[in-house]
Amino acid sequence: MSTVGQVIRCKAAVAWESGKPLSIEEVEVAPPQKNEVRIKILFTSLCHTDVYFWDAKGQNPMFPRILGHEAGGIVESVGEGVTDLKPGDHVLPIFTGECKECAHCLSEESNMCNLLRINTDRGEMIHDGKSRFSINGKPIYHFLGTSTFSEYTVVHVGQVAKINPKAPLDKVCVLSCGMSTGFGATVNVAKPKKGQSVAVFGLGAVGLAAAEGARVSGASRIIGVDLNPSRFEQAKKFGVTEFVNPKDHDKPVQEVIAEMTGGGVDRSVECTGSIQAMISAFECVHDGWGVAVLVGVPNKDDAFKTHPMNLLNERTLKGTFFGNYKPRTDIPAVVEKYMNKELELDKFITHSVPFSEINKAFELMLAGEGLRCVIRMDA
Repeated sequence: MSTVGQVIRCKAAVAWESGKPLSIEEVEVAPPQKNEVRIKILFTSLCHTDVYFWDAKGQNPMFPRILGHEAGGIVESVGEGVTDLKPGDHVLPIFTGECKECAHCLSEESNMCNLLRINTDRGEMIHDGKSRFSINGKPIYHFLGTSTFSEYTVVHVGQVAKINPKAPLDKVCVLSCGMSTGFGATVNVAKPKKGQSVAVFGLGAVGLAAAEGARVSGASRIIGVDLNPSRFEQAKKFGVTEFVNPKDHDKPVQEVIAEMTGGGVDRSVECTGSIQAMISAFECVHDGWGVAVLVGVPNKDDAFKTHPMNLLNERTLKGTFFGNYKPRTDIPAVVEKYMNKELELDKFITHSVPFSEINKAFELMLAGEGLRCVIRMDA
């Protein structure tokens, strides 16, 4: 029986209020409208951003909401005007988009699409300002345009990467956010040369993806910086060769790194969001050629302070968003890197739970256990 053009009733994990466990509910998912696709989600994983907006301490609380944005699935149906996707395509929904028409999309240098760049405050679809989710006729808000904690979701076509159907969705789903963010920050933005040294600040999933990028680039030394020494053993699998815990030293960590490396590392990637880590990451790179890349999202009142001489002495400070990848154009090729064994993903996936136990994934992340927990939608 075809579901095309019909409302689909399915299970979704709904966040009814901040910090309260998600509740598995039957929701109605409307058909896709103009430039939208409806996707059957097979696997989704939990990212720190989901927890941040579920907790809703630092931003506009928007409930009830279906969270989730790291996922893989199969297109069930497409709305009017969608030409480059068809039912049956294997896809990764992505929290930011690529309309392919705005100044950013037409620029080779940017992935910050005017129409579809990340918008955490939007809870409806762009086309008509309405939600595609409801329970008994009452709308449920979307999240990041993806809302993957549902068996079916509706996403703007510009936020959907069509990938190799042979790629295992339970692995490549993590490329739709965190792994691409960290990996791309190193390979697309820091661009270490073979044999150079790289410091990575923050050894969570994104930081380890940045380390993986340094390993793949042939870095000779990868220095991991973290306040939690229990992360050090695991980080060795991602190519990290040395560890620095700022708490073990009575001088700034940038001075410690400069001493270890004869004047500073060649490249650094900051993946914590701590303003102090950002300043340290910049000041620890070598004068003359060092490049520091900021990935972590700061608090809204933070200010970056450093002496201008640090820049005049030919250090470079850069920022990146989603690893500088354009979602539709570039992510399929990152999936191919995994398929060609040029990039490892399995080691990022430390836990797996059935959809009915989605709250366990939140518990693991809140306890700081593991890296990525993949949620199996059919279980």
